[in-house]
Amino acid sequence: MNSYRVRLLVPLSVIIIAVLVGLGAILGPFFKDFYVERMQDRIAKETEVVVYHLARVDFDDGDLLQTESEALADRLDVRVTVMDSEGTVLSDTSADPNQMDNHLNRPEIQAVINEISGREIRFSDTVNSELLYFAMSAENGDGFVRLGVPMDELDDVYRNIWALLFVSFLVAFVVILILTSRLTNQMIKPIEDARRVANELAKGNFSARTYEGTNFETGELNRSINVLAKNLMQITRTYESQQERLETLIENMGSGLILINDTGDILLVNHSCDAIFQEDTAKWPGSLYYQVIKNKKINTFIQKVFLTEERKRRQISLASGIYMHHYDVHGAPIIASDGDLKGIVLVFHDITELKKLEKARKDFVANVSHELKTPVTSLKGFTETLLEGAVNDDELRMKFLRIIANESDRLETLIFELLELSRIEGEAFSLNWQTVDIEPLIDEVFDMLGEKASAKQMTIEKKISGSPILAGEGARIKQILINLINNAIVYTHEGGTITVRVKEQAEQVVLEVEDTGIGLSKKEIPRIFERFYRVDRARSRNSGGTGLGLAIVKHLAEAHRAKLSVDSEPGKGTTFRIAFLKHTPDGLDQGDEFTKD
Repeated sequence: MNSYRVRLLVPLSVIIIAVLVGLGAILGPFFKDFYVERMQDRIAKETEVVVYHLARVDFDDGDLLQTESEALADRLDVRVTVMDSEGTVLSDTSADPNQMDNHLNRPEIQAVINEISGREIRFSDTVNSELLYFAMSAENGDGFVRLGVPMDELDDVYRNIWALLFVSFLVAFVVILILTSRLTNQMIKPIEDARRVANELAKGNFSARTYEGTNFETGELNRSINVLAKNLMQITRTYESQQERLETLIENMGSGLILINDTGDILLVNHSCDAIFQEDTAKWPGSLYYQVIKNKKINTFIQKVFLTEERKRRQISLASGIYMHHYDVHGAPIIASDGDLKGIVLVFHDITELKKLEKARKDFVANVSHELKTPVTSLKGFTETLLEGAVNDDELRMKFLRIIANESDRLETLIFELLELSRIEGEAFSLNWQTVDIEPLIDEVFDMLGEKASAKQMTIEKKISGSPILAGEGARIKQILINLINNAIVYTHEGGTITVRVKEQAEQVVLEVEDTGIGLSKKEIPRIFERFYRVDRARSRNSGGTGLGLAIVKHLAEAHRAKLSVDSEPGKGTTFRIAFLKHTPDGLDQGDEFTKD
């Protein structure tokens, strides 16, 4: 604000000073000349008065003439000099007449002789000062009378005139400056407010407002700026809101998104791409796509979209650790209104679960068909054999009937476990949460499977550490124990050992089923909970297993909100570990039913 005031007031002050100085330069000499003329008129009249008065005095009487001259000089405050017609000084109020030179050649005397106004300003050696002289002829025409007025009086008046002009101009300058400053403030303040608000708007502060005032022009300007600031604020808020919504949509869309410009530089990558490419993709923007994307299939796909400028779609598989993820990749060109290609956008839809479901469906149909085929073929074959005449042979009849009964039991078990697994996986499946003591359940399962373990000369141990009390449904926990212990018996050599441990921890009760069986490789561990998957198909089938037990265990563990893990080493055995909650989950009371998500 000071800059505008200074830039306006300084030139204005200079102009005012120049005008006042010019007026002083004009008025000073004018007043001086005016005063000199008045003095000349005065001294002319005074000279006439002196001439008139001295006309009654005899010029030959020098003493009387001197006395009268001094009297008149004192009254008029002038120098009076009387001369005869030859220029000889008869009397003088400032010096001794007898010691003075002849004045006939003085300019003022010569002017009178030449009938010109006898006035002259010159320096007097007699009084050592500058005087204004005025001379006239005596009334008898027999001499001259001259009056002299010191110019010191005129200098004093001139100085007073300049002092008056200076003071007057100074007061006028101050008054004009104050009035101009007030007027300038009234004009500049709205402009400065407008400049300040404009600077704030340029910085992005759209909440800044200016004082509109009452002045029409500046008020209209400030009102326009305020309207502009308000509109900018609304536009910015709308833009920020849309930007936030767009960012939220992009970051939470679940699918990977990559935006590439027409030069191949990556402009935008959302967080979902981190999981797709198994690296921090936040560093990708600004880099060429083929420098950061290492997959050749994706780079080739991008190149095709650039070259054809058409929508493309392709399914690509990417490794993620030991797992494979499948993505449905969509590529679309970004075409400007003028028809130029501005870039492309890639969207990665994760279809891994769809692939798994499709594979599971195929495997399920194939496995169920295979599992049902064996017992059905046996039932049909032995039944036909009996019908063809073996029914009359008592020994063969009993043998075939026992086989038919075993295959019927196996078929019944398979159908039951399929139905059970389907029910557990269903949305309507729920648990009746209770406080369960797991130790009696372990003992019951030992009684159920003890004969099967004894047939293989195996040792089954139980080790309890701390309290075996946990939250869950007893019947389902018992089902978990049956499947895990039976699985351990099947895959453990004769004479092996099976150990069931229960460990109490701060918030959990951990159940472990450890065997000394054939063990599992790292590649097999992720698949053992799949339906119908068998590590050793011959051993499992011979034991009557269906390949569904561990799948049931997995879903029941999830229903109990328990953590299931497996440790195994080929040839040394396997340990299944399930960490159950000690207390009913928040939001549920004992006896409440909890539906599995």
